[in-house]
Amino acid sequence: MEGQTPGSRGLPEKPHPAAAAATLSSMGAVFILMKSALGAGLLNFPWAFSKAGGVVPAFLVELVSLVFLISGLVILGYAAAVSGQATYQGVVRGLCGPAIGRLCEACFLVNLLMISVAFLRVIGDQLEKLCDSLLSGTPPAPQPWYTDQRFTLPLLSALVILPLSTPREIAFQKYTSILGTLAACYLALVITVQYYLWPQGLMPESGPSLSPASWTSVFSVFPTICFGFQCHEAAISIYCSMHRRSLSHWALVSVLSLLACCLIYSLTGVYGFLTFGTEVSADILMSYPGNDMVIIVARVLFAVSIITVYPIVLFLGRSVMQDYWRRSCLRGWGPRALADPSGLWVRMPLTVLWVTVTLSMVLFMPDLSEIVSIIGGISSFFIFIFPGLCLICAMGIEPIGPRVKCCLEVWGVVSVLVGTFIFGQSTVAAVWEMF
Repeated sequence: MEGQTPGSRGLPEKPHPAAAAATLSSMGAVFILMKSALGAGLLNFPWAFSKAGGVVPAFLVELVSLVFLISGLVILGYAAAVSGQATYQGVVRGLCGPAIGRLCEACFLVNLLMISVAFLRVIGDQLEKLCDSLLSGTPPAPQPWYTDQRFTLPLLSALVILPLSTPREIAFQKYTSILGTLAACYLALVITVQYYLWPQGLMPESGPSLSPASWTSVFSVFPTICFGFQCHEAAISIYCSMHRRSLSHWALVSVLSLLACCLIYSLTGVYGFLTFGTEVSADILMSYPGNDMVIIVARVLFAVSIITVYPIVLFLGRSVMQDYWRRSCLRGWGPRALADPSGLWVRMPLTVLWVTVTLSMVLFMPDLSEIVSIIGGISSFFIFIFPGLCLICAMGIEPIGPRVKCCLEVWGVVSVLVGTFIFGQSTVAAVWEMF
């Protein structure tokens, strides 16, 4: 163990947690973190800027969010080193006890399941809009059977999503994450360039507002902007797969990843909002002409971007089921020949099960938007509440100077309170919207 003496006042470097082979480079970790954060929320940012009342209020919310988001990532890396665990739910269980650990597992599984359903729904919508754009020149007629989501989504899931989701380690996702990040960058570039080109039909009747209608409107978009940067569920798995796992290096990776995401999100939000003003759609691509080839390409690449992030979410959800399988086998409830949950005969059925369940929910339960929005508030647990609790609990284990310990405990309490506020605000808003 390398670190400081018990009388030192700083945070000591911790030994590496037990994990699989560390094969992930720093650049690969940056791209996986970025891709985890650059999800479907990219389309909503111009609308969030409009609802916040302008660029300045939205920027302030974004900067405040970044402080908590980056600190949450650093805390999770430190908590993984202290606990010696290699999964999010394992770290929470190891530091906060089995009761909170079981709560974390349940919330983790439900949250990731709903995120997967939302991603498949976004992919299906983009495919449907793409087919509509390509067939718009034909006379009005019933859409061909091969453009139906009930055909395109299962085919895409079987041929693309399932093979990408089968690898044993999250480090494999660095290759697809590079492609997905570039696709998201293209969308931000298109929205920025379109603002300066000013194509006909895009001039809004009402210009962008310069001040928020009320401070409540600013607070109402805090969850939208904050959840857009959500990558904390994958943080511990990424950290434990890295070559270099020092806390300072992990902090650098976290800062670089979220600053790059902030640039992409800000360009999309600012220029999308300035182009359409208060008339901007919640899906920014819907505000542009559907027959524009540049927008069609952007729609295709955005679908590619979402396809590349789905396997990361599946990997994390599968890890919860693998942990449960491992504990069951240790208690003698399962065959010993299949005691290793990362083996092919356990990993593949769990992967197929996850894809099948989420795909079935999308195809046979079409009215899931209200449920997804309500459960979306659970994300605040993984960004704020659980990292804050882990930091508080770690202070009872670590030999740290009293002043540093007091400051970190206060920050942990603040994170928990902020997360509780966001969870309550987003959940109440979703329920109010539904009724």
